[in-house]
Amino acid sequence: MTTYDIIAQNQRKTYLLISFFLVFIIALGWFFSYLLQANWLLIAAVIFSSLMSIISYWHSDKIVLALNRAKEIKKDDYPQIYRTVENLCLAAGLPMPKIYLIEDPSANAFATGRDPKHSAIALTTGLIKLLDKTELEGVIGHELSHIKHRDTLISTVIVILVGIVALISDWFLRISFWFGRRRDENSGGNILFFLLGVLAAFLAPIVATLIQLAISRKREFLADAGSAMLTRYPQGLIRALEKISQQKIPLKHASTATAHLYIVNPFKGKQAKNWLKKLFLTHPPIEERIKALAKMSF
Repeated sequence: MTTYDIIAQNQRKTYLLISFFLVFIIALGWFFSYLLQANWLLIAAVIFSSLMSIISYWHSDKIVLALNRAKEIKKDDYPQIYRTVENLCLAAGLPMPKIYLIEDPSANAFATGRDPKHSAIALTTGLIKLLDKTELEGVIGHELSHIKHRDTLISTVIVILVGIVALISDWFLRISFWFGRRRDENSGGNILFFLLGVLAAFLAPIVATLIQLAISRKREFLADAGSAMLTRYPQGLIRALEKISQQKIPLKHASTATAHLYIVNPFKGKQAKNWLKKLFLTHPPIEERIKALAKMSF
């Protein structure tokens, strides 16, 4: 299987998950609206969640960089890093992103920005010290691939969808418990149907989060493949992932809100072994990523 085949396969899987997500939201909104006899519920949730997410999208890069204590660097500060990013951008046909540095011994990196013209990549000092030139190229190629594939845009869309599910579920519970609903109290069937709605309201945000994490993991595989195609040397990223996985230093200012952005889990926890734990991972296991990279050919 060539790198192009792997990229196309990952794209199809991502779009399939997003399509399933949209169907899930429509079905959930219809079900809750039917139970409450309130058609405005879905419309209001979609409008409110979309507005809040769009507003945050325009400022998300600044927020993420500030949360991670990232400081912008110039060419004179780290000329080798700057040249590496510049050369890979030329090869990828991308505008030069801003480069940020995070003073932290943990080896990690992430990309952010609403589009390629307003993008940034951040590298930790631990990453720069740990990796050699070809390994750094693999990591930087991975982050540039996130930018090229519009992963920040996809992430924002998914955040909107998860927000809609959370709002719909929360409003359903509040309206049903605070104000009750118009139903026949003597009808056991109606009560059972309503209890199913309450159960769905509790489970829906969990299901939405699982879909979000599944899409995030697929985008990591896609960025790995993009890096291999950009550098034409998968072994660089393979060695980088091996070195990073062996380092057990967690990122100082890591948070669950930004963990999915990094090239590897910033908490450096133990890799999940069973299928249930893997469902809640923000990243695919590094062993699986290395295995996928090793199969690539050009």
